[in-house]
Amino acid sequence: MNITVPRERRTYEYRVGLAPSAVGTLTEQGHTVYIEHDAGLGAGFSDTDYEQVGARIAFSHEEAFRRGDLMVKVERPLQEELDWLEEGQTIMAFLHLASAQPQKVRTLLDHKINAIAYEQIQLPDGRLPVLRVMSDIGGRLAAQVAASLLQNDHGGKGILLGGIPGVPPAEVGIIGAGAVGRSAARAFLGLAAHVTVLDRDPLRLEEIDNRFPGRLTTMLSSTVNIARMCRFVDVLIGAVYVPGERAPILVTREMVRSMKRRSVILDLSIDQGGCVETSRPTRHDRPTYVDEDVIHYAVPNMGGVVGRTATHALMGVALPYIQLLARLGFEAAVAASPALAAGVCTQAGRLRHISMPEFPVESET
Repeated sequence: MNITVPRERRTYEYRVGLAPSAVGTLTEQGHTVYIEHDAGLGAGFSDTDYEQVGARIAFSHEEAFRRGDLMVKVERPLQEELDWLEEGQTIMAFLHLASAQPQKVRTLLDHKINAIAYEQIQLPDGRLPVLRVMSDIGGRLAAQVAASLLQNDHGGKGILLGGIPGVPPAEVGIIGAGAVGRSAARAFLGLAAHVTVLDRDPLRLEEIDNRFPGRLTTMLSSTVNIARMCRFVDVLIGAVYVPGERAPILVTREMVRSMKRRSVILDLSIDQGGCVETSRPTRHDRPTYVDEDVIHYAVPNMGGVVGRTATHALMGVALPYIQLLARLGFEAAVAASPALAAGVCTQAGRLRHISMPEFPVESET
């Protein structure tokens, strides 16, 4: 199969769809891999690194989009890029279509593109293996970002996240005990913050409590408990994810208004539209804004600035699915792998496994 990897064009996105090690694996199996010129520089990979493992270099962005039967990206294509896709092509990326502009979904449908969302690949036990690694990175980054935003020179209240003897640590509230929430809890606890985790699933709360016995507080997620937590935390982390759907708004503007002045919100659900009413997407060069006297951070491609780590982590879990698609083709691969099938968002002009009011989902039969 012809596989193509274009350069990511979104601002401050340093990840790349395939690392050289993954390209070497695919070329050894007889596939042809095209890498756009300088696509790997942000992650520390040169064109030479790719050529040495058998890749071919595409010297224009449009060429990189048109070369392959299978396109492997990290982020959802821009509208201009979507217009270059041709009928029957398959694309794999973190697509987050449930929160995308309807025109982008319409383009995928009109061009009859087979689109597979990494974040929706789901194992029979409910785990999301590809999303999990990016969630782990986002959760760990959240602690270092929050620590910085609490500083006076970043507009914060001047609080040391972990406190010191005689001065209490910051109060951190995390909504969601999934992969992002667990990773964030671990990172904040490592910096000695006081952490409270909310989730609607008692089993998840039991799991995180067992993982960090006696080190954090857990509460069932409810409107009352979220409102209560907002009033006392210094840092609020939104870590809510529902596969194939827009994130629900759990933190209202009124709740944000009740927070202490110059507190910090990190809405890590912003890829799926955000779980805080006052959230709107930001970029790494201007990651924050103030609303209701609360600092908001809502960068969708948070892991994009640790390009090398994130690319290697992504390859560890995504490569088997890429190999399956390359070996069998789209139809046979989806039939052979229920996990991969769960990630299909658009197929031959039909919407699959995502919820968007503008596009009714057609029956699978």
